[in-house]
Amino acid sequence: MPLTLASLAHHSALRLTVRAGEDGLDVPVRWAHASELADPVPYMEGGELLLITALKLDAEDAAAMRRYVKRLVEAGVVGLGFAVGVHYEDIPEALVDAAREEGLPLLEVPRRTPFLAISKAVSAAVAADQYRAVTAGFAAQRELTRQALAGGPEGLLAALATQVDGWAALYDASGAVVATAPEWAGRRAARLTADVRRLRERAAPASSVVAGPEDDDRVELHTLGTGRRPRAALAVGTAAALGTAARYAVHSAVALLTLTTERSRSLHAAEQRIGAAVLRMLLAGEPDHARAVAGHLYGGLLDAPFRIVVAETGTAPAARAQGDPNGDALGALEEVVESAAARSGEAVLVVPDGERLVVLAADGGAAVAACCDHAATLEAARGAGGAHEPLMGADEDELVVGLSAPAGPIAASAAYKQAGQALSVARRRGRVLVEHEQMAAGSVVPLLADDAVRAFADGLLRPLNEHDATGRGDLVASLRAWLSRHGQWDAAAADLGVHRHTLRYRMRRVEEILGRSLDDPDVRMELWLALKATSSD
Repeated sequence: MPLTLASLAHHSALRLTVRAGEDGLDVPVRWAHASELADPVPYMEGGELLLITALKLDAEDAAAMRRYVKRLVEAGVVGLGFAVGVHYEDIPEALVDAAREEGLPLLEVPRRTPFLAISKAVSAAVAADQYRAVTAGFAAQRELTRQALAGGPEGLLAALATQVDGWAALYDASGAVVATAPEWAGRRAARLTADVRRLRERAAPASSVVAGPEDDDRVELHTLGTGRRPRAALAVGTAAALGTAARYAVHSAVALLTLTTERSRSLHAAEQRIGAAVLRMLLAGEPDHARAVAGHLYGGLLDAPFRIVVAETGTAPAARAQGDPNGDALGALEEVVESAAARSGEAVLVVPDGERLVVLAADGGAAVAACCDHAATLEAARGAGGAHEPLMGADEDELVVGLSAPAGPIAASAAYKQAGQALSVARRRGRVLVEHEQMAAGSVVPLLADDAVRAFADGLLRPLNEHDATGRGDLVASLRAWLSRHGQWDAAAADLGVHRHTLRYRMRRVEEILGRSLDDPDVRMELWLALKATSSD
């Protein structure tokens, strides 16, 4: 327990008498300081017991004493010790009244008690309190270490909550709650996810103090991990500011959880190397070998329908390693997918592949859903209008994701190609994510906006456009009408408002100018696609 004025007042060797401010005796005393200055406030830090003899004070001037005492209280002085029998035989009533008005504890110090004795008593008590705090801190550290070695974070959080007389919560890389102690703190912790995400945007290590979700909560947030991007976060909720022992406990918890996080990162890197080998075997058409290498690491992931996700940005791996905000988009997606899989207890295979990230996750599982939700959030932030937005092309440094259709181990290579095709379409359309199934369900016409397709169409139709430009006929419009009517002469001629013989003559001219036969279905297909590609001009 910290030293208080009440403890000093009951100290038998000091023989102090309380003359005013009896209600404030339970306030902790940080130090004892003797000063005869008329204004000692500039030299006060707060929490001191000020010792005076009133050598330079007119202690019988009521107005002066009110100003003096009021200034001490505003400076945080917790008590005033007045030595009698030196300049005043008794404490002047003006000072007693002023102390009583401000609620400042006033202690009478007898002549036979030197200020040095009071300072020694305060110093000894403060040292003893600090020793107890350090001893308690070491004991807390041992207990937290024991819990950390025993297994998961739950035991460590429970021990920490006991040490700080509050609650504790652990968050994963995405800001989701992983564990809490006690269990009732789960709802409080969940309401702080936005604060955790904001903290993770700062360079690590970072910490902050926020108002808790309850009126009596004071919450400290600390990032965990040694990298530029925090891997997790710790929240500690208490009713008041942490004392010395509790502070030791929190610092120990941060260190232990950071070590656990870094150890997990090493294991994670090893798992990724195994995952890369498994993926290569699947893509090479060797599912049995892939299962043998994976063992029990990925559970039943390779035996159930799964999807393959391929994501990339235009940023090089070195830029991502240096914390580039655009390149880190792949790292953010990786964290989202892995956190969702961990929370749902499902297996997921994540493989960084150069400038790409490849994910193999259960079809219909939490990881795929989290990937789609993350993409939708990014899409909304970019102000995209959806699948029917005009093709504009994604910025080369923005995240682009392709998602395959459901597949099994034998069809892994095909699923990987599907994801790559979907990614290419997403890049062309300025989308964050495109599913391969959406490509099959949509129209091929939007794909004709590619520059290479437009160049082919312009070259193919140029002779006809040049012919029409001389005013010698309307071959392009006639060709479009004839093709749209599937070569039906009467219907196409009616659409154009000409005789069918006139239309036949125009189609012969098209064949002569292009040097191609309209009886060839490939020619008709190419001409129709060329007309569709240039129809927006």
